[in-house]
Amino acid sequence: MTTKKYVAAIDQGTTSTRCIIFDHNGEQAAVGQLEHEQIFPEKGWVEHDPEEIWSNTRRAVGEALANGDITVEDIDSVGITNQRETTVVWDKNTGKPVYNAIVWQDTRTTAICKELSGEEGPEKWRRRTGLIINSYPAGPKVKWILDNVEGARERAEAGELLFGTIDTWLLWNLTGGAEGDAGREALHATDVTNASRTLLMDIEKLEWDEELCKEMGIPMSMLPEIRPSLGDFRTVRERGSLSGVPIRAILGDQQAAMFGQGCFRAGSAKNTYGTGLFLLLNTGTTPKFSENGLLTTVCFQREGERPVYALEGSVSMGGSLVQWLRDNLQIIPNSASIENLAREVKDNGGVYIVPAFSGLFAPYWRADARGVIVGLTRFANRKHLARAVLESTAYQTRDVADAMVADSGVEITELRVDGGMTMNELLMQFQADILGVEVHRPKNIETTATGAAFAAGLDHGFWEDLSVLGSQAGDMKVYKPKREEEEVEALYRDWKRAIKRSLEWEDNEDEDLSF
Repeated sequence: MTTKKYVAAIDQGTTSTRCIIFDHNGEQAAVGQLEHEQIFPEKGWVEHDPEEIWSNTRRAVGEALANGDITVEDIDSVGITNQRETTVVWDKNTGKPVYNAIVWQDTRTTAICKELSGEEGPEKWRRRTGLIINSYPAGPKVKWILDNVEGARERAEAGELLFGTIDTWLLWNLTGGAEGDAGREALHATDVTNASRTLLMDIEKLEWDEELCKEMGIPMSMLPEIRPSLGDFRTVRERGSLSGVPIRAILGDQQAAMFGQGCFRAGSAKNTYGTGLFLLLNTGTTPKFSENGLLTTVCFQREGERPVYALEGSVSMGGSLVQWLRDNLQIIPNSASIENLAREVKDNGGVYIVPAFSGLFAPYWRADARGVIVGLTRFANRKHLARAVLESTAYQTRDVADAMVADSGVEITELRVDGGMTMNELLMQFQADILGVEVHRPKNIETTATGAAFAAGLDHGFWEDLSVLGSQAGDMKVYKPKREEEEVEALYRDWKRAIKRSLEWEDNEDEDLSF
């Protein structure tokens, strides 16, 4: 048994960066958190400043240690979890990014993806990568940077540039950056979960696919080494708050949430309600390929063991739709206030909001869709809009859950949930009603950071085995369905009608406008 007292998790998300420190009971001992700027240069473009993210990571770690009055000597290990497809390209000699990070929600690569799809269509590489060719994965984002940033392609082909998703960017800096550490170069690596989100990795071989890289014009020299999720990622550089602490796990945020929820067995599922919505189903050690608009992804891999796979349904707008209501429409003063406002009406007043701001993700994958509000009458007010925002989250989850059942042949008998939106009691009850199954919310809803910490601590011997982690998932609050099936299906039918009206908006110049 280790004499250390804590494990740290660096949780780099879409809107903020956190460091959470956990004790041996799996309880949070301290937290440090900072938000970073959301950059929208053009319609459909979403960017982050990688250097701001790295600076915030260092500050968040320092804050967590200070807030908990914890010293680095008490930290056993650290795990990293991150927003996944967000893409960084940087100069390995200077450590300077050549362009802002292109965020997973960004749609600028739609034309590139159409060109890559060719006559075979977006399913072209599904069996090889588990993914659909669209603007979501990281690979097309790298191609865009090389094609559009002056001199980038030449520098990449000369071996001067490195690519990474956010985990790789943080790991490279944590292990020394451009200066290196202890006489060796920084570690340029990623894990199988993040690599499986690039459209560049063979999902079964767990290796970069040279043919796919060639088709996208991405030099292999840019790519990080692919490693198991739980294993040795070196130690943190000598300078810094976590100096000398072993980095023992890297997991993409949704895979980390699976780990934090204890979804280790085939058939277990969870949904994360964060910036987006992410429903994952553990399918065991053999990848299962969807016929209903879902993605195949690596769930996690322990060093020396076969990988565990998952089916995933990804929805781009979850909590970010609440932020839109707060920031763009200024209907609510803060995100938490949406529940009280929505409770002031008994239903949505016939109003539905389809938040296809960046097109529709799973299970539709329609880049031509755009956000719509339908069913408006003079009766509708801001309270109905607030309720429609919450309800759209539950409807989108049902869309993905139905596709998952169709693919797996396994009925979902309960849904484990996590993420900030799950504190909304109205939403959780409505989710149970719309799905017709129990919704289980753990005591600790921050399962992404928990999963990264669990994985690191497990790999480094801080915790003994998976069964211990499963027991530490915490007590669940259970929401049971209350509505009649007939009412639920009528509500869901109108949602599907709203979805239909969101389609074919973008780039539809030849539309017949006669009435």
